[in-house]
Amino acid sequence: MIKDQILELLKGQDHALTLIEIADLLGTSTPEDLRLLAVALNELEKTAMVYHSHKDKYMLLEDSHLKKGIMRANKKGFGFVDIEGENEDIYIAQENMNGAIHDDVVLVEVISKKDVNRIEGRIVKILKRELSTFVGEIYFQNEIGHIKLDDTKLKLDIEIPKKKNLGAVDGHKVLVKIVHSLGKNRYQGEVLKILGHKNDPGVDILSIVYKYNINDQFPDDVQAELLDIPEEVREEDFKGRRDLRNDMIFTIDGDDTKDIDDAISLEKLENGNYKLGVHIADVSYYVKEGTALDDEAMDRGTSVYLVDRVIPMLPHQLSNGICSLNPNVDRLAISCVMEIDDTGKVVDYDIFESVIKSRIQMTYKKVNQILEENVIPEGYEPYASTLHLMQELSEILRKMRHQRGALDFDVDEAKILVDETGKPTEVVLRNRGVGEKLIEDFMIAANECVARHIFFMELPFVYRVHEYPKEEKIRNFLAFLGTLGYQVTGDFKDTRPKTLQRLLEFLHDKKEFAILSSLLLRNMQKAVYLPQNLGHYGLASDCYTHFTSPIRRYPDTTVHRLLHTYLFDHDMSSKTIAHWEEKLLYVTEHSSAKERASIECEREVDDMKMAEYMEEHIGEEYRGMISSIMSFGMFIQLDNLIEGLVPLRDMDDFFHYDEETMTLTGEKSHMVYRIGDVVKVKVIRASKEEKTIDFAIVEKL
Repeated sequence: MIKDQILELLKGQDHALTLIEIADLLGTSTPEDLRLLAVALNELEKTAMVYHSHKDKYMLLEDSHLKKGIMRANKKGFGFVDIEGENEDIYIAQENMNGAIHDDVVLVEVISKKDVNRIEGRIVKILKRELSTFVGEIYFQNEIGHIKLDDTKLKLDIEIPKKKNLGAVDGHKVLVKIVHSLGKNRYQGEVLKILGHKNDPGVDILSIVYKYNINDQFPDDVQAELLDIPEEVREEDFKGRRDLRNDMIFTIDGDDTKDIDDAISLEKLENGNYKLGVHIADVSYYVKEGTALDDEAMDRGTSVYLVDRVIPMLPHQLSNGICSLNPNVDRLAISCVMEIDDTGKVVDYDIFESVIKSRIQMTYKKVNQILEENVIPEGYEPYASTLHLMQELSEILRKMRHQRGALDFDVDEAKILVDETGKPTEVVLRNRGVGEKLIEDFMIAANECVARHIFFMELPFVYRVHEYPKEEKIRNFLAFLGTLGYQVTGDFKDTRPKTLQRLLEFLHDKKEFAILSSLLLRNMQKAVYLPQNLGHYGLASDCYTHFTSPIRRYPDTTVHRLLHTYLFDHDMSSKTIAHWEEKLLYVTEHSSAKERASIECEREVDDMKMAEYMEEHIGEEYRGMISSIMSFGMFIQLDNLIEGLVPLRDMDDFFHYDEETMTLTGEKSHMVYRIGDVVKVKVIRASKEEKTIDFAIVEKL
């Protein structure tokens, strides 16, 4: 293929080449060969594999000053470009968007690296427009439907002919597909689905769900397969499984959890070591590879947890039924039982198929009463001593991880409480007590144990990978700390986890810790799924996977399927290995993409509900901290993590923005605002529709 020859040739070059130079090096001589070469170069340029400079020379895009990525637009008009293969976002100001919209594949040119929080760029070219469906409110003029798009960043006029509107009426929220172009930014479309009237309870969230191509219903072929899945474990399902039904095994989850993935057990051995059992729902026993159920689960990638609902990866018959480790019923599991010494080292382990019967469905709230307040709720009496032993092991495991360099950003999360109509009633901090940390510690131990076992077998596998941060980003962050008056000593060219751990410990007692730890977290690489083991930086783990949540994460389901294949069925044939080597490339990439989409969907729903909550609190005053400063204003984070903007246009003074120090200085007042400053603000505007909150500064505290 001539394209492959061109790419191979350009790989070995240290400078750009003209068309004639490329032709000479490839031995192309005839006019027809030259024409085909020019066509191939043009196609490579269109697909952004080759960069064509203004000097009419060609080079590999990766060797140029341009980067290819996906636009992630923000509701305020700016955006970020996810760079392929680099896990690095580039900030794009509104004036540099060049017509790009959310999810466009774009070429971006870096124009600034001054800011600790971001690299800034401008869109040079839109390579591909990914969006084909949109969500909005339909209204009619002269029997022609028009769509007021929910995403106000999208400046598209979509017209819906009468025969293509599915009977929608004014005020309906609809999912529409573009059929063809009618001219500049004008399109004809058709309604694919009526989501409901804009004022109906729950339609607001459903509109965001469909924006991210998340399906809230299961197709008919999946529903048909459910008819063949039993509602309870049968005697024939026990074959080859270790019977643990007489062991003291139980679950600990949130108050309203219905999809229970994991159960635990613990006992102290005569040699003083701990025998920890982590028993995970054996989803892959019921969800077989190649079925409609499996295809749908892979397509969804993950369950999506929103303020008033869960959109599950698996149908409720599985996620809340036969797969969920509900109390007092037989359930199939894959167990990872580890012997752990008093330093947190796993000295022995076994991974096997099991059948369990959970004794009790505990809640974090009641477990925390026992472990934090020494109050034993009714029904928990037989388990109190085991829970205290679990706390003992949890502290050992946490200390061990800390000693090897694991990072604890200690970032708070907001919890939005809503009434039966979905209206937000309160926004509070999510509690993360001893019980939550205990389960986290045990799950990490099991994930590492399973990952290491398969890694040393040198078989295809799914790894949860978190790569080292880039040295430049850490240097920029340290320089930014200097502008706040904090001087951190030490060698930060060494970016091992221990080094960042020391930095977090230095920041821990600072008043801005919550903001600064979040900023540092943004400078980390994103954790992703890969078929290669690159380690997990944040956990300071040399080998890690996701094994413990197969009901809600497809990578975990795949890990279970691989355990069945390799360990229980002993199938390590060359054909099987070749199959998984190929398939895992897609599974890991797709799962990472679906994880990002679900996180963005959850964040947008939270933004909307927080704005809706603040609509009822216009004029009220709150204490907050400056979390970010931009050229157009500063963002204030309240104690309950609601964040709003103080627009410069609303301020009495003219403020100068210093990009390097990220400060605003008043021309008349000489008032200086910087990240971490504590202020009192008043709510002056809030829009559920725009998902925005605006504050005004009352005073600097």
